[in-house]
Amino acid sequence: MQLIHLVERFNLILGLTMTALYFYQVFYLGVGLLRRSWRDRREPMRLHRYAVLISARNEAGVIGELITSLKGQDYPAELLDIYVVADNCTDCTAAVAKAAGARVYRRFDRVEVGKGYALDYLLKCLKRDGLESRYEGYFIFDADNIVDPAFVREMNRVFDRGGFTAITGYRNSKNFGQNWITAGYSIWFLREARFVNAARMALGVNCAVSGTGFLVDAQFLREKGGWPYHLLTEDIQFSAECAAQGLRIGYCGAAVIYDEQPTAFRQSWDQRLRWSKGFYQVDAQYGPSLLKGILRGGRQGLGCYDILLTVTPGVLLTVAGAALQVVVALVCLSAPDWVSKQVLLLTWDFVAGAFWAFYRGMFLYGLITVLSEWRAIKATPVRKLCFLPLFPLFMLSYIPITVAALFQKVEWKPIRHTSVTQMDTAA
Repeated sequence: MQLIHLVERFNLILGLTMTALYFYQVFYLGVGLLRRSWRDRREPMRLHRYAVLISARNEAGVIGELITSLKGQDYPAELLDIYVVADNCTDCTAAVAKAAGARVYRRFDRVEVGKGYALDYLLKCLKRDGLESRYEGYFIFDADNIVDPAFVREMNRVFDRGGFTAITGYRNSKNFGQNWITAGYSIWFLREARFVNAARMALGVNCAVSGTGFLVDAQFLREKGGWPYHLLTEDIQFSAECAAQGLRIGYCGAAVIYDEQPTAFRQSWDQRLRWSKGFYQVDAQYGPSLLKGILRGGRQGLGCYDILLTVTPGVLLTVAGAALQVVVALVCLSAPDWVSKQVLLLTWDFVAGAFWAFYRGMFLYGLITVLSEWRAIKATPVRKLCFLPLFPLFMLSYIPITVAALFQKVEWKPIRHTSVTQMDTAA
């Protein structure tokens, strides 16, 4: 009987702990729902000069579209230069990028592999060629992106206010309606824009960059001597360092990019395995400094807490709790029948209850996101809705990925992209 009470108490404590740790996300959700407008109406004092940095590995099929969209910006062309590093390419990425109007550098390095190393190489090339002093900021894009014509103009509006080390934009998707995997990614990134970064910006809390579509202050990178972020998730590494050092990352919801999401589960597994492993790396390297930042309190403390919870795999706590209960249930099989049946029932209730609660929560989150961003989503109404029930399953697949990342050696693997120019704009 005492064992049964201990199991019940453990379940209650675990549930309350997870709720308390992540309850601030509910507050963010409320802020995101209430704050309808993200557009900064203040006119900038001046138009700043920027460089675009693109790291591309065998991206001949898509990089031309990105450069074309950058050439079509509603911003003076003489204030926006485009640079591409063709990183370990075995196709005609460099030729396509050059023909589209970018200045191209080639890099071949089989030891230091990854986007972080490629960006660092590109920045050092600009310094070597006497070009880095021209720029006040650097935009960073992935080769598969398409950029809204107003992107640079809107980012300049926020950058001109000053006080931000970096600014991130609104990450939409080119291929939301392709299948349940692309829809899963898309909903998650839309949720990050509307209900995380927009809420952070409104509250004066530090935002986080997410892989692509962000602007970094050039002076900051000059002081760093390049791009010194080489973990598997270099974007979150950069965000964690900024939070720990009290450097501001802002958000511009009016600056929109369209990103191409992986379509195959194997590719999605590999990508998210890298992300999960990278989160462990960031947690190990920046966890202590983020904890110190939390103790400072205020907006900086909340920003550090937010980033720390982002990189800390909370799902492992639930998995460990479920595994512990299964072990207890197996041990209790040798106990009297009424004890073993009661413990087995408690174990089933915990595992099934946790699954059902997660499914309901993610479905509701996905539904709110899709309805809130309905006009922004490039897919037919049927596809916007039919993939919603599968969104929680996409998120549940993070559980085995997060566990596997603990034990598996992970290396940077390129994601194959194809040209997706025909976005279904039916709303």
